[in-house]
Amino acid sequence: MSLKNKTLFVSGGSRGIGLAIARRAAMDGANVILAAKTAEPHPKLPGTIYTAAAEIEAAGGRALPVVCDIRSEESVQEAVAKGVAKFGGIDICVNNASAISLTPTLQTSMKRYDLMHQVNIRGTFLVSQTCIPHLLQAENPHILNLSPPLNMDEKWFAPHVAYTMAKFGMSMCVLGMAGEFRRQGIAVNALWPRTTIATAAVQNLLGGDELSRRSRKPEIMGDAAYIIFNRPSKEFTGNFCIDDEVLESAGITDLSEYAVDPSVELAPDFFVEPR
Repeated sequence: MSLKNKTLFVSGGSRGIGLAIARRAAMDGANVILAAKTAEPHPKLPGTIYTAAAEIEAAGGRALPVVCDIRSEESVQEAVAKGVAKFGGIDICVNNASAISLTPTLQTSMKRYDLMHQVNIRGTFLVSQTCIPHLLQAENPHILNLSPPLNMDEKWFAPHVAYTMAKFGMSMCVLGMAGEFRRQGIAVNALWPRTTIATAAVQNLLGGDELSRRSRKPEIMGDAAYIIFNRPSKEFTGNFCIDDEVLESAGITDLSEYAVDPSVELAPDFFVEPR
């Protein structure tokens, strides 16, 4: 398996899971188009597209950081065009950018509702749509959405219906586009973690240090994505993958290295049941 000289377009890749996926690909010598909004350091969020680009190049890849708001059609088109001009094409599209607000109906402002739906659903659709003409020219093209299995259990909707709708919209893109582009050979899959992942969102919005300790490192998602990207696009599409299951399918069963703190019980993520 190798992603040498393959080109990835990664939305929201300046930190966390997006950066872990990009960094793992870079270890093979991949090219990464980093499309994200963070150009200046944020007081609560580590990293910018430029520090992420430095990490990718240190890992052995080539990086093109592009300031991009995936809510803007012009911004996405410009980012894709710059990436294709530099690297010659796009082999893999990673829809990682996402907005979250775990608020019930009466506490969800329409501004926050619109942000989640514009970034998660519209942004995913737009980035995919813009990359697809280039993916059609690739040898083993993949689209990967960081979104959950479509689990229509009321318990996943009732506490935060606006957020669930926005994330499931990304998953519906997987369901529809996998079928639409199967004959053309573009794989479209989803990847979601079994447990919470130690990202800025977990630290700042969900549970602080305590939940971060009970989480796994973003590298588990990077390694799982790497396995998916190396599968034949004509054979592996339309799947809602869970990180630990992907690793196990590749013979990796000891996941202790991914735990932030191996001494504590892992916290399950939304939309999946603990094993």
